Amino acid sequence: MGLLKPNQVLNKAYRQVAIETTDFDLFKNALRTLRDNIVDGQREHTQKEHLRNFLSETFYKPYYMAPEEDIDLAIRLDKTIKSNIGLLIEVKSTTNKGEMISNDNLNRKALQELLLYYLKERVNKKNNDIKYLIATNIHEFFIFDAHEFERKFYQNKQLRREFQDFVDGRKTSNKTDFFYTEIATTYIEEVKDSLEYTYFNLQDYQHLLDRTDSSASRKLIELYKIFSDTHLLKLSFQNDSNSLNRGFYTELLHIIGIEERKENNKTVIVRKAVERRDEASLLENTINQLDAEDCLRHINGRLYGNDYEERLFNVAMELCITWMNRILFLKLLEAQMLKYHNGDAIYKFLSITKIHDYDDLNTLFFQVLARDMGSRTHSIMRDFAYVPYLNSSLFEVTDLESKTIKINSLSQRTVLPVLASSVLRNKKRNLQVNALPTLQYLFAFLDAYNFASEGSEEVQEEAKTLINASVLGLIFEKINGHKDGSVFTPGFITMFMCREAITKTVLQKFNGYYGWNCTTRIELYNHIDNIVEANELINSLRLCDPAVGSGHFLVSALNELILLKYELGILVDATGKRIRKADYQLAIENDELIVTDTEGNLFAYNPLNAESRRMQETLFKEKRQIIENCLFGVDINPNSVKICRLRLWIELLKNAYYTAESNYTYLETLPNIDINIKCGNSLLHRFALTDSIQTVLRESSISISQYKEAVAKYKNAQSKSEKQDLETFITEIKSKLKTEINRRDARLVRLNKRRSELANLQAPQLFEPTKKEKKASDKRIADLKKEIATLENIFEEIRSNKIYLGAFEWRIEFPEVLDAEGNFLGFDCIIGNPPYIQLQSMGKSADVLECMGYITYARTGDIYCLFYELGMNLLTPNGFLCYITSNKWMRAGYGEALRGYFASKTNPIMLVDFAGIKIFDAITVEANILLSQKAANIFNTQACLVQDSNGLNNLSDFVQQQGVKCNFADSIPWVILSPIEQSIKQKIESVGIPLKDWNIQINYGIKTGFNDAFIISTEKRDEILANCQTEDERVRTAELIRPILRGRDIRRYEYEWADKYLIATFPSRHYDIELYPAVKRHLLSFGKERLEQTGKTYSINGEKIKARKKTHNKWFETQDSISYWEDFMRPKIIWKRIGSILRFSYDTTGNLGLDSTCFATGQHMAYLCCILNSLMGHYMFKDSPKTGTGDLLVSVQAIEPILIPMNKDMECLFENLLEEVLEHRSEETEKEINRLAFKLYDLSPAEINYITDFVTQSQQSQ
Repeated sequence: MGLLKPNQVLNKAYRQVAIETTDFDLFKNALRTLRDNIVDGQREHTQKEHLRNFLSETFYKPYYMAPEEDIDLAIRLDKTIKSNIGLLIEVKSTTNKGEMISNDNLNRKALQELLLYYLKERVNKKNNDIKYLIATNIHEFFIFDAHEFERKFYQNKQLRREFQDFVDGRKTSNKTDFFYTEIATTYIEEVKDSLEYTYFNLQDYQHLLDRTDSSASRKLIELYKIFSDTHLLKLSFQNDSNSLNRGFYTELLHIIGIEERKENNKTVIVRKAVERRDEASLLENTINQLDAEDCLRHINGRLYGNDYEERLFNVAMELCITWMNRILFLKLLEAQMLKYHNGDAIYKFLSITKIHDYDDLNTLFFQVLARDMGSRTHSIMRDFAYVPYLNSSLFEVTDLESKTIKINSLSQRTVLPVLASSVLRNKKRNLQVNALPTLQYLFAFLDAYNFASEGSEEVQEEAKTLINASVLGLIFEKINGHKDGSVFTPGFITMFMCREAITKTVLQKFNGYYGWNCTTRIELYNHIDNIVEANELINSLRLCDPAVGSGHFLVSALNELILLKYELGILVDATGKRIRKADYQLAIENDELIVTDTEGNLFAYNPLNAESRRMQETLFKEKRQIIENCLFGVDINPNSVKICRLRLWIELLKNAYYTAESNYTYLETLPNIDINIKCGNSLLHRFALTDSIQTVLRESSISISQYKEAVAKYKNAQSKSEKQDLETFITEIKSKLKTEINRRDARLVRLNKRRSELANLQAPQLFEPTKKEKKASDKRIADLKKEIATLENIFEEIRSNKIYLGAFEWRIEFPEVLDAEGNFLGFDCIIGNPPYIQLQSMGKSADVLECMGYITYARTGDIYCLFYELGMNLLTPNGFLCYITSNKWMRAGYGEALRGYFASKTNPIMLVDFAGIKIFDAITVEANILLSQKAANIFNTQACLVQDSNGLNNLSDFVQQQGVKCNFADSIPWVILSPIEQSIKQKIESVGIPLKDWNIQINYGIKTGFNDAFIISTEKRDEILANCQTEDERVRTAELIRPILRGRDIRRYEYEWADKYLIATFPSRHYDIELYPAVKRHLLSFGKERLEQTGKTYSINGEKIKARKKTHNKWFETQDSISYWEDFMRPKIIWKRIGSILRFSYDTTGNLGLDSTCFATGQHMAYLCCILNSLMGHYMFKDSPKTGTGDLLVSVQAIEPILIPMNKDMECLFENLLEEVLEHRSEETEKEINRLAFKLYDLSPAEINYITDFVTQSQQSQ
């Protein structure tokens, strides 16, 4: 049985959020009141009211909460009755033991009732927002996660079918007791032993209400959070890495001097508008100083923009991000130290009392954090004695700072207005002050938040909002997206992708090394017997994100690799002693690595406790090992690179520890991990990965072992001078390699050969050549000159740095993926979320990428396609790539080359398509995740379609349960189908012929451009005819005005004509309007200017009149030519072009159709009308395009590919059935049409049931 305790089900990241004293006291008082009010023997209704009052007093006053229909208590998602129900509560009295469930027996009426209410909401009302279901007798609470009901009940198709039969009255009784005893009991019995739920008894907590010790508080905090709306309605919380802390983010932007703006469906960060700029903001202050000191002349301006203003902004932004990175890192460091020392104020250094101005801040950056204790001056030691030495390049002067300005150059002349919505408020919620010096404002703002890397399960007088590293990561990503719109990958996506990709990669690593055949982590755990060797294997794994952004994927990978070691039983301390599962539990929740002890208490570092030190040091050393050896990243944006390095340093900072060597006085220094995260254009390179550099190495006296050794030493260099020496040495090695490889460039060799050949041909000849020889020689000379010019242009562009500006040389940049001879071995895993940019919007940059020779390049395509190919090239054989990108490549024309590439060059392992679900906040693109291996395709892809948000909560389980095996073998569009759908598809394709290949014509209806004038009622038609002057005119006019059907008039098989006519002045018929004076008068009554087909805007009596769009047609003619007008007179099928329900009407009376319809004419119309209206016909439109509102778009292009068999033997049967339907439609006739349509495709009973259910459900949802 899946009984869980409260501390097992609470999100561990939410457990870290502190509670304010006033809120906690209110909760305890409400709990006491509930305890005192409940007495055995009370009426059930009375006890329900007491529970309702308790919930309202604590968390649920802002929500609509009331009994609804048979539900004892329903809590909706906001205060309106229109919002969906999020929480269902079934209440039994304290003495109603017969109906109340128990731990020994869940299959009682309370749960049976909950199941009925759940199905009514989920199936009938399409409510996807139910979060939890509760059964209670006020003392005992049984809380069921709605995802459990989704998996155990909703996904049981047989139960859903029985429920629908019950609701529709097809069962022997429609009484609820019948449902409970005959339906619910059976299905609950099947799952009761595996059904997970949270259980607690309030009576077990009553004795704690009057205690004040920390143990009692901790137990009551659990109860507080279990009842909270954050938990039961699954709201985001302070340190939820998937949601932006909007208040913190907005005020930080204000202090920097930037703001958000919408551009082309993207949210981008820009400089504030001129009228809102503040001279004292960080950005404006920086821009002013850069401009005043003419700093841009010292840098390569082309790297920062096209004009002075753009360059000024981009340089200032890079400097501001550098400074803000340092400050936020220091705030996290300060919070850690305060936590380690129980809030002792001497460890607080980031305040205006210690740092009075920008000069002091600059001193902190470079004379405190970058210097060990022995190198600090006396005054520095006096003011910053407790600030540790970090040995991190984060606190070294950057190249840009050395060429422009440092933070101490900023002016302090003016104050910065405090944001109107600022967090700086007094107890009455009024702003504390209207303006402050910028630095003072920044420190006060940061002090208003809690920056501890981990929160605590405690009650605080003022519970500050927790800003942890993951939340900061999201903020960094957004701020850094100031150029082209950031796309932050949510934590649940990075966690899922890292778990899937790393599991596959590690299994491959171990299986390849030992010759095993493990397929799961558990199997691997059971095979491992050498812990040291297993650790070495995992530490040898190389993982890279080639578009690393803020480093979110690398942080998720870091957490996943530590969790993997723990799960495999190989996580050990410095002495080799294992971190046992019996002592600690490790888990990743909310994108954070969470450590708890055996009692479920959150781990907190205590420098005075030996066991606590052991755990902290283990986590730090494992993180350092993995970051140094396993994680690599590249990004084109230098700010991204800085932020990524910062995030990895922050991950180490979380587990910073005091060293035994310093008698637990000084923190362990941070490694120089910056060398693993590099800046460059991943897609551009001069040197092929397959180029041999053995000759280069031999002739230049460089060894790869030297290179590797220098990089390894750099990561742990202990002084600035040592780092600089190693940096110079590494740069020299790379420079030599590039120079030598350049000399051996095949194009340069070819150019020299061609020049030599040309010189020989142009040299004076000893003998006069024949005419034939002269002609051949001239042609060869011309060809050589052309080839030489092309090659010279290439090398000129290379010299001028036009082509390879920012190019990243994967061939030599990471020695960790080179063997001893310098051969490129590749990475074990490539992971990430590459940029989404249409190539045709990139101008000359796209031309340069085209020159790189990517197989998947398509001018109409997207840059992420090239990242797929690059990623595969960077992998070692049998390595794994996992990207999340737009899903357009699966079906779009530009994705054809990429699909072919995946099918022929890779082994697609897993494909998850988020069709219709928004994954990213900043953009509206539909996404998918592909996990593919650099190996031969075995045509067995685990594919899964996630179409509603329920699947997102536990993606791994969902993909495992709902995934299907697909055979993606070529470049045709990739569609994810279940086995039964694949079988149906094969049968349809084996007998069906596309409608475009039938002898029929399919056309659009008539577009008038001005329906008010051309579409008239019967009365208006009679009036026009009555105004005709002669009988001839009346006859001509009557023939011109024809009955018309609109989309809304179409029904299945027939139509309901709405007495509407069209003045059918088709341009293709070349009417003379003078022969129709009555029609002319009618049309002119709308104004000739309005009817003109010029596209112009006219001014008539001061009113602007817009003409119809520009065509070559006359003012009285319809907008479209309608050369196929005669087809309307033939027997036809006519249907609504856009709509939620498919309807095909059969017409033999010559009605016209408006442009809201399409129609088909030709042979077999009756036969086709029956099949298109059948269940089978409806099913075949399931993949038709849809509008933004979800309506089907049944255009000519959508209907032409529909596959219908030609069957002359059955055609007569369908024609007879159509006559019956048109005369007197009956359910039996419709059933027979459906039966024959299924028979055409030779479908099995299971396939027929599947299609019937699918169409029925889709119609219900419409």
